[in-house]
Amino acid sequence: MKGGENMQSKINPYIGFKDSAREAKITHDKHHAHLVKELAEQLEPVFSNSPQGIYLYLDDTHKICNKKFADMLGYNSVEEWVNNEYPLGDVSEKDQEKTINVYKEASEDFKASGLTALIVKRDGKEIKTNIIMVPITYKGETFALHFVSEEK
Repeated sequence: MKGGENMQSKINPYIGFKDSAREAKITHDKHHAHLVKELAEQLEPVFSNSPQGIYLYLDDTHKICNKKFADMLGYNSVEEWVNNEYPLGDVSEKDQEKTINVYKEASEDFKASGLTALIVKRDGKEIKTNIIMVPITYKGETFALHFVSEEK
């Protein structure tokens, strides 16, 4: 066998593709995590000083929120919310479709939009909120910045 070849690659020529795809996904995930961190640092004055709960969303894995938002939903920390891999679950089931539609307007049509939606807190209680989603592009990626206020 030539250098770098092994018996498995002789038997199955697709062996290397799976590893390459996994490595590409890891690199892609690290890149997105870095973008979220950079953009959150730039937006820190907004995150810290806004009276609203705020979260920056690229996808279910790559997101960040301010402490006000984590507190509003009953999370113990920002990190706990960030580790939630299904953030749409924080929206009541009946409001999920309209939330997705407004998100698509922001992320695909670059249109800032708002909606009223019930948010489900960690303790299961629902709160009525007003959500404004604003598109933001950063280094070739489109994020949605969400401003969330509890309606009283």
